[in-house]
Amino acid sequence: MQLIDVRQPEEFTYCRIEGSVLIPLGELASRAEEIDPDRPTVLICHHGVRSMQALAYLQHRHELTNLLNLRGGIHAWSQRVDPTVAVY
Repeated sequence: MQLIDVRQPEEFTYCRIEGSVLIPLGELASRAEEIDPDRPTVLICHHGVRSMQALAYLQHRHELTNLLNLRGGIHAWSQRVDPTVAVY
């Protein structure tokens, strides 16, 4: 599975899910080829809004069908899955 974090670098530096790769939303158009179309890919942001935008863009412009949005973002992940991930 591929984890793509679309937050800003300073957010990613503060906290992240282990193994995730940073591709800020503003860089997604120029870096979309870094997403492997053959692996399930989870898009991550703070609360799930930017990652949903990223998902829609990648589905419509790049015809990717392997995408999932982390609902609630890293904030929900911190509260429900891994409390060692900082909340902001």
